[in-house]
Amino acid sequence: MRSPELLSDPVYHDEDAAREYLTVTRWPEHVVCPLCGGVDKIDHVQGKSMGVGWWYCGDCKDKFTVRVGTVMERSHIPLHKWLLAFRLMASSKKGISAHQLHCTLGITYKSAWFLAHRIREAMTDTDPTPMGGKGKVIEADETFITKQQGRATWTFSNEAGSWQRHTNRRSIAVMALVERGGKARAEVIENLTSGTLHQVLSVNASPGSALMTDEYSAYQRPGRRFASHDTVNHSVEEWSRGKVHTNTIEGYFSIFKRGMRGVYQHCSETHLQRYLDEFSFRYSYRVKLGVDDSTRTMLAIKGAEGKRLTYRRTAGKAA
Repeated sequence: MRSPELLSDPVYHDEDAAREYLTVTRWPEHVVCPLCGGVDKIDHVQGKSMGVGWWYCGDCKDKFTVRVGTVMERSHIPLHKWLLAFRLMASSKKGISAHQLHCTLGITYKSAWFLAHRIREAMTDTDPTPMGGKGKVIEADETFITKQQGRATWTFSNEAGSWQRHTNRRSIAVMALVERGGKARAEVIENLTSGTLHQVLSVNASPGSALMTDEYSAYQRPGRRFASHDTVNHSVEEWSRGKVHTNTIEGYFSIFKRGMRGVYQHCSETHLQRYLDEFSFRYSYRVKLGVDDSTRTMLAIKGAEGKRLTYRRTAGKAA
């Protein structure tokens, strides 16, 4: 299947080319009804009243387009703009802001913000297979993302003779795992207790792996379930001891924090996990693993199938 390599490719500017590319990407062998799974009685819908791109399934007696059953369903944004947004988000190492998408795609800021969240949904890793295994190394680490709650307040200080700004800040704990030479996964966690770290590790990392962490004592108990558990002591400025280090996971956090501070700047706790999924996706399919921008874009588009995200759910409103 052809993968567009240049931003000048017609799939990013022409609706017919975009529709054809999405159809072949989603259904490389034959069209499958996303409503019932039928394949034998699929045909194009004839007639100008329906417009182009419609299919009819003789099994469920219903109509569908290539958007149905994906994060693009019920969107009025042209498909070629969706594909360009996928490309921009998949190829920007530190992300691309909704404001920049709004300017580049020529859509409203609200639409760009929602579109970006739906693409992050497509980037979410739904593979339940634990990372690592025999002969593999898993690095684990945790950090805090500090967020401002509410508006800043100002009070006049007689002692300083000036107005002082006060902010209410909350620190959100994040834990990440990176397989050396492989994928990354990260998630928001409630606390940094041994039980919480154990739960994340048991779900996401194979016990046959060699585990590398810093000296944080909460890793001692969950570390016993792994083939081996080695640590470096950052408190005495020990950063590596041969192959024992956490430099890989620290590199992941470095990219994430630069993106959040320099590109996205403001992120509520409600949406933080989506941003983690976005950065983990790009890291898991990075150039060092032989994945170029066009292939990474195609993988993100493939991830759009079987996922839905409504604006009400994204905005945190009741269903």
